Amino acid sequence: MQSPCLREVSQACLCTHGGCCPSPFFSLSPDPLNKVSKSRNTSADCRRDFAAVTASSIFPDTQFTNHESLPSLQQSLTEFTKAYPQYFDTYQIDQIRAKEYYHLSLSNHTCLDYFGIGLFSYNQLHKQESSPSHLRPSSPSQNLDIPFFSVSYKTGNLKTQLLHGGQESGLESAMKKRIMDFLNISENDYSMVFTANRTSAFKLLAESYPFMSVKNLLTVYDYESEAVEAMIRTSEKRGARVMSAEFSWPRLRINSEKLRKMVVSKGKKKKQRGLFVFPLHSRMTGARYPYLWMRIAQENDWHILIDACALGPKDMDSFGLSLVRPHFLICSFYKIFGENPSGFGCLFVKKSTVPILVDNTSSGMVSLLPAKKQLWLTDEFSSCETEPEQTSKSKQEKVAATNTFSGPMSIEMRQSDKLEQGEISEVQRAEADSIQQKNANTNGGGGSEIECRDLDQVDSLGLTMISRRGRCLINWLVNALMKLQHPNTEGNALVKIYGPKIRFDRGPALAFNVFDWKREKIEPVLVQKLADRENISLSYGSLHHIWFSDKYQKEKDNVLEKTDREAKSKTDNNRKDKANLGITVATASLGYLANFEDVYRLWAFVAQFLDADFVEKARWRYTALDQKTIEV
Repeated sequence: MQSPCLREVSQACLCTHGGCCPSPFFSLSPDPLNKVSKSRNTSADCRRDFAAVTASSIFPDTQFTNHESLPSLQQSLTEFTKAYPQYFDTYQIDQIRAKEYYHLSLSNHTCLDYFGIGLFSYNQLHKQESSPSHLRPSSPSQNLDIPFFSVSYKTGNLKTQLLHGGQESGLESAMKKRIMDFLNISENDYSMVFTANRTSAFKLLAESYPFMSVKNLLTVYDYESEAVEAMIRTSEKRGARVMSAEFSWPRLRINSEKLRKMVVSKGKKKKQRGLFVFPLHSRMTGARYPYLWMRIAQENDWHILIDACALGPKDMDSFGLSLVRPHFLICSFYKIFGENPSGFGCLFVKKSTVPILVDNTSSGMVSLLPAKKQLWLTDEFSSCETEPEQTSKSKQEKVAATNTFSGPMSIEMRQSDKLEQGEISEVQRAEADSIQQKNANTNGGGGSEIECRDLDQVDSLGLTMISRRGRCLINWLVNALMKLQHPNTEGNALVKIYGPKIRFDRGPALAFNVFDWKREKIEPVLVQKLADRENISLSYGSLHHIWFSDKYQKEKDNVLEKTDREAKSKTDNNRKDKANLGITVATASLGYLANFEDVYRLWAFVAQFLDADFVEKARWRYTALDQKTIEV
């Protein structure tokens, strides 16, 4: 039997051109009925038709060699909707953006560097603004930085917390219930803790997983991730043997032969193999990975950790959690898209798996505290954070200003400089208890509720609409970028895209580099900085674990480069050198609120690099600017 969510996905494949997405579990289904075979064929035809329409309808037989020759926004939108008429069916998203996220239009901001899932809307925070007038800042955007909660770090035993819980406010109970409902995760099957961020969740699990007896850690990431590196460093200290999947150049698909050798058990005797960390798809390249790997891992006695942080807001509906039932799952949430990226991570542990964890006191867990009497900061707390990609130094400083709090610091916290990270002040706890009691009285003694309008909006839109919109936009962008070519050269492309190109089932993320007319790469940090100057927020990071067959060995030296990441793991020198080789890339991620103007603006911006003077002036002005990694 298929789950209701999986049936929705399967049915969407059979709708009109450009429907939703093929179910990743068709290949796993033992059902030999003709209707399943027909579904497969129809789905495959749909994917082929989509790619063909994109290639033949978007600037066919055209190369742009001058940024001034690009068609206008209106002309491009007209051609776009002719190629993808199903885009009109997503008008509800435009209505939500105009009503709930109007700050994006007011600020003319194209935000392409958010990952995770949003909780609240901009309009919702605006209406909830309740601080006294004499404490309100003059800046309109600062008025909207009022969070519904703040976070405070705590230390504790993860296993104990999962088994017995702890002192939990009404806010935490309400937020936990809302998130588990949104992700279709049953409280009967999984326990959950809040963490400071994605990295904290990975590190927390690494500190509690029994690596001393179950030695293996196998990860499947085509990019450098601060969170995964934190897990690797921690697990190695505890005796783990670390292995990584590799990705074949040039398409950057999983090297199936090598991964299978690492996953499949060689002996007949059954024993626990270790922890298999699987991200479902790449948050940099948009490549989607076959869910079949999770089944193979399960059959070979691996514990499975699903990294759902790069999923779209409704992608869990197509995941089929009841079929896979991973032992661990990590996801992350931020407060408001385009305005406040602060939030928290979530670590879910299957209840039947909790007993295998070791008792260990760890940091990284957080408590959610009701926000009250917020004290305004002089600097605006707003940035587009993504890990491991980089953001600007100025934004990092703004985030650092609110060190242990997810938003403007409360008066009590600012007055309590003696508190350590892992402590919660009596004032804060009393305040939380007081607000919890008020909520209980208001609800007749029942649990409190919290309105997460962004989650509500996503639920109302559904998987099909959100996937359809993202598919149209990302494939148009990929096609348009590949149409940019340097003038007076032998076909020198301006842009190199890594991973999948035009594909029906690719994710809404893009990894690319810009090259000048001499075929020299323009540093992604420079591209990001120039984009930021035009109010377009991009990220950058490094692709790694790239495998070159004999056919592409000549390209290897030209493609791979030393990355800036320090080799922190205690491994042999050869592995350190190998780990530091990769490809630094600029990245763009389309959230469900992205519209055609967003992708057009990015295309028009990149096209400016066709002008050699633009490149030289930009490098002279910005190459010395520092960029640092931040994470919320």
